[in-house]
Amino acid sequence: MQLVECVPNFSEGRDQKVINAIADAMRAVQGVSVLDIDPGVSTNRTVMTLVGAPEAVLEAAYQGIAWAASLIDMRKQTGEHPRMGATDVCPFIPVSGVTMADCVKLAERLGERVGKELGIPVYLYSEAARTPSRRNLADIRKGEYEALPEKMENRSFKPDFGPAQFNAVSGATVIGARQFLIAYNVNLNTKSKKLANEIALTIREAGRSKRTAEGAIERDNSGNPVMVAGTLKACRAVGWHVEEYRRAQVSINLIDPTVTSLHHAFDEVSRVAEQLGVRVTGSEIVGLVPLAPMLAAGRHYLKKQNRCTGVSDEELLEVAVQSLGLAELSPFEPKKKIIEYCVAPQAMALKDLTVSAFIDELASESPAPGGGSVAALAGSTAAALTAMVACLTFDKKGFEQQRPDMNALAEKAQKLKTELLLAVDEDKNAFNSIIDARRLPKGNPEDATKRDQAIFEASKQATIVPLQVMKRASTGFSLIELAVEKGNPNSLSDAGVAGLMALAAVEGAYYNVLINLDGFDKNDKAASDFAKATEKEASAIMESTRQAAEKIRKIVLERLAPQKTLA
Repeated sequence: MQLVECVPNFSEGRDQKVINAIADAMRAVQGVSVLDIDPGVSTNRTVMTLVGAPEAVLEAAYQGIAWAASLIDMRKQTGEHPRMGATDVCPFIPVSGVTMADCVKLAERLGERVGKELGIPVYLYSEAARTPSRRNLADIRKGEYEALPEKMENRSFKPDFGPAQFNAVSGATVIGARQFLIAYNVNLNTKSKKLANEIALTIREAGRSKRTAEGAIERDNSGNPVMVAGTLKACRAVGWHVEEYRRAQVSINLIDPTVTSLHHAFDEVSRVAEQLGVRVTGSEIVGLVPLAPMLAAGRHYLKKQNRCTGVSDEELLEVAVQSLGLAELSPFEPKKKIIEYCVAPQAMALKDLTVSAFIDELASESPAPGGGSVAALAGSTAAALTAMVACLTFDKKGFEQQRPDMNALAEKAQKLKTELLLAVDEDKNAFNSIIDARRLPKGNPEDATKRDQAIFEASKQATIVPLQVMKRASTGFSLIELAVEKGNPNSLSDAGVAGLMALAAVEGAYYNVLINLDGFDKNDKAASDFAKATEKEASAIMESTRQAAEKIRKIVLERLAPQKTLA
């Protein structure tokens, strides 16, 4: 799932009508979920959090900025929070399936559109900054809105996009890309704020002031304190006492979880706390968290327990919650705390149905789901069986030397299982897209041309989906062969069935590719070229798959029934 988070900050926190109008404009964009709206009266600022597919979030962010420009007059705006525009800052944050480079491109595209269509000066910051001097938001915003007229007369403050002149009504907007920030508190078995702060000073990147033997703060030649760096990079921390919880906490902001992870922070706080005679009792995540850091924590603690890490996401999450003590203060509900789960489609996905419900849906008169979804499901079950064999081998006495291979095998198989399971719904959605395209109007030549193009694109996608299933399922044979050759002998039949299901997945998807290709217009060059190239690729995958499946079948049968003649 490709997901991007965007956190625009608007310079209005008092007029609820204005806040609602901006939020409604962003909600109206299909594919976007507005997860949080946090207005502040004294700051006169509202922070909104929206998540969705990249293109949808890009459009929603623009709509929010456009409405803010029409409703907020910076000449009248006052508040405690620093600000320089109606939309003060608008960062894009990668959540899943997208890179930081993708988010930088989104920032650049939004900045260009805002500057061109709304006439607002735009400055790029953080990872999107084009000069080092603009990486820091505070440096760009220095002097705030009131300083803009004078600053914009200086060529060094020329905006990255938009007019190089002061916009009195809307001010200026800062757009950028940054990593996801995780607000994370670690609980201690003490009420001492002093001890909590001592831990915070030890771990945070900024560290603490260096002191002489006499306890005085050391200073450099400029009179600034000499700092001793903390143990964790990309980490800000402070200690405090929370009366509600009757305990102290180390309050942490992980500003780049790819540098310092949840589990790394938790373990380091635990280590430092123990040196001070304090015990960590649990932790809490404030707000939302992406799935990836939680899964990484689960793998980390399974590895510490010398257990196989190639297990389902559900089990990894359970291990993470238990190991980090995330349910100590209140229940940790993944559907409310993990971003990817918060933006799940409203309609029940095929992959989430019970087995009996899926079979009933399959047996109905509806043409979708059909063979394509079943082929993807077969591939997913093949990968699941492979992961099972790997995990059973990992824990088998006498197979200790195989553990590294089996652990890697289980993780790869779990990933493949998830990808193919998602394709169960992708195939259905692709088929429905063709139906939708065929329902488009064709009353005049222009409409007919648009309809034909929509059908062509939808048909291409409906062909690409089973082709991707073929590609993915075919990669499973190298995993299955390893499970057959080095796996637990007691699970040989399971590995053999995995081979059969993988073959069914590839061949079933192949049938779907072929039937879709038959519908392309052979007189249309683009359609004909696509059909020829796709058929060639699919046939090559099918041929190599049959060879790989036959090799596995023979090995399995020779070991299960060595005295019998193979069919």
